[in-house]
Amino acid sequence: MSVTSHPMKPSPEPNPRDPWTGASRTATGLPATVGMPLAQPGRPGSGVLVALVLCTLLLLGVTFFLSGIFGSGTLLWLGLLAMVPLGLCLAGLRWVDRWDPEPRPMLLLALLWGAGTSVAGALLVGDLFTELFFNPAGRLDLDTFGAVVQAPIVEELVKGAGVLLIFWLNRAHFDGPIDGIVYGGMVGAGFAFTENILYFGSSYAESGAPGDLAAVFVLRGLFSPFAHVLFTAWTGFALGLCAEHGDRSRWPLYLGLGLLPAVLGHFLWNGGVGIFFDSFLDFYFLLQLPLFVATVVSVVLLQRAELRLIARRLDEYRQAGWFTPAEVAMFATPAGRKAARAWASAHGRGRLMQDFTQTAMDLASVRQRISAGHADAGDHARELALLHQSYRQRAQLLAGVVV
Repeated sequence: MSVTSHPMKPSPEPNPRDPWTGASRTATGLPATVGMPLAQPGRPGSGVLVALVLCTLLLLGVTFFLSGIFGSGTLLWLGLLAMVPLGLCLAGLRWVDRWDPEPRPMLLLALLWGAGTSVAGALLVGDLFTELFFNPAGRLDLDTFGAVVQAPIVEELVKGAGVLLIFWLNRAHFDGPIDGIVYGGMVGAGFAFTENILYFGSSYAESGAPGDLAAVFVLRGLFSPFAHVLFTAWTGFALGLCAEHGDRSRWPLYLGLGLLPAVLGHFLWNGGVGIFFDSFLDFYFLLQLPLFVATVVSVVLLQRAELRLIARRLDEYRQAGWFTPAEVAMFATPAGRKAARAWASAHGRGRLMQDFTQTAMDLASVRQRISAGHADAGDHARELALLHQSYRQRAQLLAGVVV
């Protein structure tokens, strides 16, 4: 169904002027069926709530396990220390997610899965994996096997399972590569947080020397805080491509394609020094840092492509009279976003503008699925509900404002 032939066309307004610029614009107004229920895209469903509760319980179990190893007091300051690289990861992922933010409950689920469920799964499955595949007569000793074989495979599988869960629970928002990178990165950030506690605590317990702990903190917390984020982001990126192409039944293929570079990157990080490089600095500056820079450049290019797609889809609503040209620019360009925030801040309506923008982003996503032929049974109704929501949000934003 084309938006330009949508039966719920808007009716004329008495004052057909653009509310943001004051210029003349296409007449738009509140649709007749104002009583239609509003969409609630950010409200988690029952499946998400159950997953959040289970992941929280598993995280509490992991916390209890770690407190038995290090003691509750030591665990507290180890956790505070691990908050530093976690904060860097969350700041980076927020930058990646800034144009079309994912629902907070889903981001929380990803973080909890990484910090608790993934760690518990890796601890439980890791020993079984070693028993099945470790060969004492082979070329690798047990520690090396655990670092370069067991950890990359087992940890990326349990982290990838969390990304896959969100892929199925969050169909309305997990619909492109950027979304997958964000969810995969959040799972990786959560896992790295708990793993850092283990490494920091083990280093301190073995030597008791603050200098050794400081060296591990610099290595893991400052030099490479994004390592696990980058590994699992590959898995999310691949599942995001699957969602974008519209055939979710092919998820095993895409999951495998994403896990391959995730496992390989993890293997290189754990075993690169000593196998391929003579020193950590060679490894860091010749491989890890260039890969990180390449990842950032790739994300920027993906973001630009996402903004172009948003502009194209919202322009279809503009052609039908649902949005104005200024509103399309306001939603789909960096300058427009900046001007919208300034306008809303000057009028004390920052949260309303944020909600209005999020509704437009949800509309662009729905319109993309419909245009690409990937819509499910509820997308047309969701589109109409979001259109009504956008009108109400615009009315709230402009209430009492002279234009």
